[in-house]
Amino acid sequence: MTENTIRIDDLGAPQLTPIQRQAIAAAPPVHMQEESVLAAARQATGLSDFGAGDFRERLCIWLLSFDEDRGLGPLGRAGLFNDAVRYASNRLLLEDLLKCNPDIAEVVIDRPIIIAGLPRSGTTNLVNILAADQRLRSMPLWEAMQPIPAPGQAAAGAGEDPRFTTTKAVWSAFESLLPLMPAMHEMAPDHVHEDIELQALDFSTYLPEWLSRPYRWREYYYAHDQTPHYAYGKKVLQALTWQRGPSRWVMKSPPHMENLVPLQTTYPDATYVITHRDPLAVLQSAMTMIAYGDRLRRTHIDLKELADYWIARIERLLLACVRDRERLPEAQTIDVLFHEYMADQSSTVEKIYAMAGLELDSGAARSMQRYLRANPRGKHGKVRYDLAGDFGIDVAALRERFAFYYSRFPVEKEAL
Repeated sequence: MTENTIRIDDLGAPQLTPIQRQAIAAAPPVHMQEESVLAAARQATGLSDFGAGDFRERLCIWLLSFDEDRGLGPLGRAGLFNDAVRYASNRLLLEDLLKCNPDIAEVVIDRPIIIAGLPRSGTTNLVNILAADQRLRSMPLWEAMQPIPAPGQAAAGAGEDPRFTTTKAVWSAFESLLPLMPAMHEMAPDHVHEDIELQALDFSTYLPEWLSRPYRWREYYYAHDQTPHYAYGKKVLQALTWQRGPSRWVMKSPPHMENLVPLQTTYPDATYVITHRDPLAVLQSAMTMIAYGDRLRRTHIDLKELADYWIARIERLLLACVRDRERLPEAQTIDVLFHEYMADQSSTVEKIYAMAGLELDSGAARSMQRYLRANPRGKHGKVRYDLAGDFGIDVAALRERFAFYYSRFPVEKEAL
């Protein structure tokens, strides 16, 4: 094994470090109750108007799903509760801003470039490359964590935004607890984050699925059209644009793959970029990352349950993509194969810019190259995965299960 290769060999029976044990022991007990979440959000913001009340049903299902997940430990429960409070607080701040500034509703989101693709399929790399072009607006992690400044906080651009300072401290603590996480998925405060956070303010997102096994929520999410929640997310985008331009966005999120129609309904003039990768390579990376984080969140790690959950989840994403891909306008849509993208990133970027009607000028090209030089693949080490050994997966049978996707998109089957 080379010096920068990482092998995590305790996924199912983690050997916790002293700092991890301390963090778990320090987690406060929480009550997964709607009013507990909303009261905490009111106290945090000093506000009380959450806007339309339909979100409460979804919040209640989130919380019930967390209670039903018996494998969650104290730190996992506290983290999910705190996320719900953060989303509710962000919603209060947004609704207050919209009420005080009704002109935000008139802000135009101009021909955004929107990346859809499986997690671990190159979307993070691609969106950060495109976001290096300062003519495009993007949402860094610090802004995704709290899109609207609280009363008294400095607005973005006035020195170091307090939200950036807070996110930097939170993520530094997170990485001290899970030091191998950046090798799988770096979450630097100033790197672009997923716009999935926009729908989270309306409590309709698959984010809880990364942190728990919320079966009840998953089935509720499947059963409901996400168009209203994409519309709510667009209000957040308008508020962000009103705070700080420009108005042409680049953004990305994996759940767009199962919501291509709501996406196109909400942003009809967008350029849609869909990345495609061997789903088995995606699964071994995503499941290893989730299992590694679960050592903090769960009292017992059932790798088979994790595999069953995420194989079905990725299958659902891909079935929906195959079903709805042709409903997107061809003149606005480009499919990006992972192996071709990694072999020639510049060519992919040029094709996206051509489709978006945007000139790839020398300034943008230099900014993109600076990002690439500062963030080479494997910057934090390369994790060696073992889909069959770690998760007991029959690789041949799983490839057959995803035959519908391989036959539709010519992704390269990767060595596992």
